[in-house]
Order: sequence, then C-alpha cells, then structure tokens
Amino acid sequence: MVARKPAVVAAAFGLLSVATAGEPAPDKSRYSLFDPTPRELMREMSTDRPDKTESAYTVDAGHFQLEMDVVSYGHDAYTTDRSRVDGLSVAPVNLKLGLSNRVDLQVVIESYAWVRSKDRSGRVTRRHGFGDLTLRLKTNLWGNDGGTSAFAVMPFVKLPTNQDDLGNDAVEGGLILPLAAELPWGWGLGAMVEVDFNEDDGGDGYHPEFVETLTLGHDIAGALAGYAELFSLASTERGSHWQATVDFGLTYALTEDVQLDGGVNVGVTRAAEDVNPFLGLSIRL
Repeated sequence: MVARKPAVVAAAFGLLSVATAGEPAPDKSRYSLFDPTPRELMREMSTDRPDKTESAYTVDAGHFQLEMDVVSYGHDAYTTDRSRVDGLSVAPVNLKLGLSNRVDLQVVIESYAWVRSKDRSGRVTRRHGFGDLTLRLKTNLWGNDGGTSAFAVMPFVKLPTNQDDLGNDAVEGGLILPLAAELPWGWGLGAMVEVDFNEDDGGDGYHPEFVETLTLGHDIAGALAGYAELFSLASTERGSHWQATVDFGLTYALTEDVQLDGGVNVGVTRAAEDVNPFLGLSIRL
C-alpha cells in the first residue's frame, strides 16, 4: 500500500521561484577537469552527507572530494518476514570528481557490509562482503556560486556488484532533484524529490519508488553545525509499506576542506529501520 507523502516537501519546492540575490558570481565556465578552478575561486565545500538530502551544489572543476561513513550500524526488529536484522557498514564511500563548473561525476562504493538476520524460528544467517556500485552525474542548474537558492538534477544507475547475496543482483536507477535555500536568521533548508526504478521482489519487472526529504540546518558554535530531517519512502509495489524516519546529526569543519560528522536516523514507521547511528568524514582535494 502506498502511503501519503509529506505535503511540506511540495511546499518547499515552491521555493524554486525564489529569485537569487547578492554579488555577481565570477565567471568560472572556462574551467574543466583538465584546467582546474583556482583555489581562490573555489566555492565553500558542500557535501551530500550526513543527512539523506543530497546537496544541490557540485564539486569545483578539476577537484576531487571523498565522502564516507567511517562506520554505520543499523538495527531493525521488525521486517516484512518478521525477522530481526542487524547490519554494519564499514567505509562506504562516495568519490566525486568535478568535470566542469556545474557538473560532477560520483562513484558510490559499498566497501564492506556485514548483515546478521534472525528469523521467527531462531535460525541465524550471516552475510558479508562487497556491496553494489552506483554511478551518479550531478548537474547544478542554478545557484552554484551565489544567490539564495540552488537546484540540481542527478540521474544515477546502480550496478549489481555485491557478494554473498547482499543485493538483489539487478541493474536499477533513478533521478534525484535536490534543492537548497537560505532562510532568515541563519537557517538553511534542503529538500529533495527522488524517483527510483527498482526490481520487483519476484524479479519479473520493475516498479517506481518515491523518496521525499526535508532538512533544516543551523550553525551552533564556531565550526559546529546541526540539522534535523524528515525522510519518506513510498513504493508502488503491491504489499509494500511506507517508510519514514526522523534524522538528527552534527557536522564539524576541521578545515575548509575536511569535515567530520555524526548522527542517528530513527524509524517512525514499522517498515523503516528502527535505528541507524553513524560517524562520517569528508575531504576535498
């Protein structure tokens, strides 16, 4: 059954009509992968983590960015087959390369995962190994280098490279539309709509799934900032259930090119993972 979607996300996308303002942005269109953006012209580092809402900003041309969970733990006491699942991910990483001033290429690697499942009869199964590989291409449509809002489009495709049945062995993909906007009193808003095309559980076709997020962030003290987020996933597959989480986290900028983060995602519907604490790191070169 497909559940309702948060109306607040639709309202947030009404901000797409907000006019940009401020100083004219420098013309950086000439820079490319082979002619990198000079350091003095680089924009502030923006990451696609630690919240689930992707950033609307790209990596500057010719520069590299690494974003990763150092470690992430997930616990779910209720699944569709009534089993208990515990999972640990070690160093899943998003490698990002600026191709031009508005476009970056991303390779998401599920480096190592360990999953333990216990079914209703008490039988325990364990799986571990390399996960799937996802390729993403983000294009910023406006706001990369100035203004009060920014918007991007990011198509992606997932390749089934997993070991030990850690995935469904299907090629899947979709489209992500992230928005960022400045709010009064130092608040920042992020919103995202995503459409995924995933394989049916029976393996005989594909169905769309819809992801919507809304996040609010604010500086706390010095280089420390925090955020709170709402996440929703609704699938059109028969028998599916609405997944929703409330997410909280902190970021700390060690330098303008190095950021630490940590947080926890808490499931608020039975189909969602119960709890997911994590620690992360982002580095720009």
